[in-house]
Amino acid sequence: MTTEQTDTDPRIDPGTLTGEREALEQWLDFHRATLAMKCEGLDDAQLRTVSAPPSDLNLMGLVRHMAEVERGWFRRVLAGEEEAGWIYSTDEDRDADIHVTDEDTWEETYATWQAEIAHARANAAGRGLDELGTGTHRTGRTFNLRWIYLHMIEEYARHNGHADLIRERIDGATGD
Repeated sequence: MTTEQTDTDPRIDPGTLTGEREALEQWLDFHRATLAMKCEGLDDAQLRTVSAPPSDLNLMGLVRHMAEVERGWFRRVLAGEEEAGWIYSTDEDRDADIHVTDEDTWEETYATWQAEIAHARANAAGRGLDELGTGTHRTGRTFNLRWIYLHMIEEYARHNGHADLIRERIDGATGD
């Protein structure tokens, strides 16, 4: 079944009669695009605006966090790329992805996130949904690609809810 895109919403709606693999990939891409939409039209200062103290959550930080999550699941856990360390987080500040500074820019954040999405797609291509990752999670557990896709959809959906509230606080914009 074909998917649809409208002039006012750049996201592509996932098909309603697709197979499992295609549905998982379409829903993940839909949620990735949703997060990008929540950040559209804002300047760097607005993207650094925290949600509500004492929380440090902000839109730029959410995107940086999702770059870390994409890297962790698709590079380290799925593909076994142990050398793919953290992008932003450190041993001293595990939440450094969220803790943005005035020097952090949307241009760098967006480019890094998109690069990690490209790595994710490349690492998932050609693998079956039941195929186990060649790396292990910090818990020591092993995961198959299906579980990783489902977890990533859940992770984006949860953070898109956060992004919706942060965006509304910044300029009143609401939406899907």
